Amino acid sequence: MNGGHGRAPGAGSPMLTSCSSQKMCSWMVNCCLALQHLAVQTSLLCIFHLLLLPTLPQEPPHAQTTSKLLACSLFACGISTVLQTTLGSRLPLVQIPSFEYLVPAMMLSSHLSPGASTNRNGTAMASTCLVPHCRDTGSWADSLREVSGAVLVSGLIQLVLGVSGVCGWAARHCGPMVLAPSLSIIGLSAYKEAAFFCSTNWGVALLLMLLAVTFSQHLRSCRLPFCAWPHAWEGSRESSVPTLRMFSVLFPFAGVCIVCAILSYFHIPWESLDPAMAQLSWANSTFNAPWIHIPYAGEWRWPLLTPQALAVGIAMAIGCSMNSVGCYVLCGRLLRVPQLPPHACNRGLCMEGLGSLLAGLLGTLGGTASSIANTCATGLTQAGSLLSVQVSAVACMVLGMSPRLAGLLTHIPLAVHGGVLCVTYAMAVGTGISYFQYADIDSGRNIFIVGFAMFMALLVPRWFGTALTPLATGWAPLDLLFLSLLMVPVFLTGFLSFFLENTVSGTLEERGLLSEQPWKVRAGDCHLHGERGKASQAYRLPTGLRRLLPSSCKAFPCCFLCPRSEEEEEGSSATEEGTAAPGEGTHLLPKPSSGELQPAIRSSQTDMPAWHTVA
Repeated sequence: MNGGHGRAPGAGSPMLTSCSSQKMCSWMVNCCLALQHLAVQTSLLCIFHLLLLPTLPQEPPHAQTTSKLLACSLFACGISTVLQTTLGSRLPLVQIPSFEYLVPAMMLSSHLSPGASTNRNGTAMASTCLVPHCRDTGSWADSLREVSGAVLVSGLIQLVLGVSGVCGWAARHCGPMVLAPSLSIIGLSAYKEAAFFCSTNWGVALLLMLLAVTFSQHLRSCRLPFCAWPHAWEGSRESSVPTLRMFSVLFPFAGVCIVCAILSYFHIPWESLDPAMAQLSWANSTFNAPWIHIPYAGEWRWPLLTPQALAVGIAMAIGCSMNSVGCYVLCGRLLRVPQLPPHACNRGLCMEGLGSLLAGLLGTLGGTASSIANTCATGLTQAGSLLSVQVSAVACMVLGMSPRLAGLLTHIPLAVHGGVLCVTYAMAVGTGISYFQYADIDSGRNIFIVGFAMFMALLVPRWFGTALTPLATGWAPLDLLFLSLLMVPVFLTGFLSFFLENTVSGTLEERGLLSEQPWKVRAGDCHLHGERGKASQAYRLPTGLRRLLPSSCKAFPCCFLCPRSEEEEEGSSATEEGTAAPGEGTHLLPKPSSGELQPAIRSSQTDMPAWHTVA
């Protein structure tokens, strides 16, 4: 499908011959995929607010205030998603406040360690202060302003990292021995939260997981008559689509929510909440919230910039930047697209920085980062569409302008949130493990790097969470900075594996830098990726915007945000073979010959990303 973008007559597109019913079907499928993305996105947003709001000091927020906060986050995430898919990396990435925002925000809001919450299954709610000289004199509103200030600082730092080209440089020096443990830890880092929410009712959570696994794996070849489905690269059509596999997250999500609603309607007890869980639940959620309320800057008063907020903002920016780079690689691998070029990586981080700036000005509790859960849902369903992500972004903004509608999201059962985490983050773990095939895993060097990085990423946060006085430098902002970084497993894994991989001697073959680039060596997939030059055009900015930019793009900061000329690309391609991160595009998804639909780069549509069609 063409993603809903019509082409001028005479363009030679086979889609010009499609009937109106086929176009209507394409839009219907895209809307359903957008609803699927929205379900996962709202689940993650609810988890973020459920874990963070109870750590704010003194008076708890009213239900109407809670709905407004959730609506502001939805609005900021919708705008950031539009920026990411049009001006950023142009990958189908949904934006949410990631878990890398959660730990530093809780450290700042209450000066309590999330790691000390191990008594409650690691839910980031503690009862003792780990930071010396911690203060507990601020009100709920002041803590909210201070967290927003930290989000604002993180957005500025992410913008600087993208404009300066640091993000693209780091991504090009991440080989398989960096990507494998980093992606694995990104997935494993959510296991405590997943178990915590599943514990409200394991039956509900297991039902969702069972349905998701059945639809996506056991019944993935079941093709229900739905509508004719066009092949973008051949002009042919499929008589049916793999509906169960394509919506293997949406159907279980909706089905389980309906079952829980029926049980609640007949007053059948099904959800068991202990005191800790009852504190997290949305009590009397929001039938008094306004129907229409457009978020605006300064609504919750302006962000408060303090030394503590500055330190936590730095930690947020570093952790979320690492998470986003991993998400870019993960999305490219699951969608089988060419290696993400540095300029697209830099632009993506810049757009996330702008989204976090907007979120901080709106007074939200978290910035915007690429959603690992939504990317994993795309890999699980094997349905990637840029248009569906943009439609979900528009729906997100609409929900953000209606606190009453946003309040309806608070009625999603907590066990459903846990099931969504289990289903989606498991894909990140498996994808990270699959990167080991490109390096010599029998090498003692590689075994040590992987084992040490992953073990320390799990050990250090655990120790800081249980120690009574883990860190005392004498200056509270510095304590917050170190604790906010060392409590995030993604930062520890990424830093240790990157440092050891690039400092410990090893041959290129041993490090996996001479392994075949999966996205360019298989002859049967030439119709998907084409030549290197054509593939790089998929990440370029839209044509209308490129016309406004200088033709050379060699002046700062455009030199890091725009692709180089074709001559420079060809000249550098030979030197990048041994140093660029291999394996960023893979053949994880089945070939078209096996009956699976996949994204394609059309030679006549070089300005559209390869994943612009539904996979």
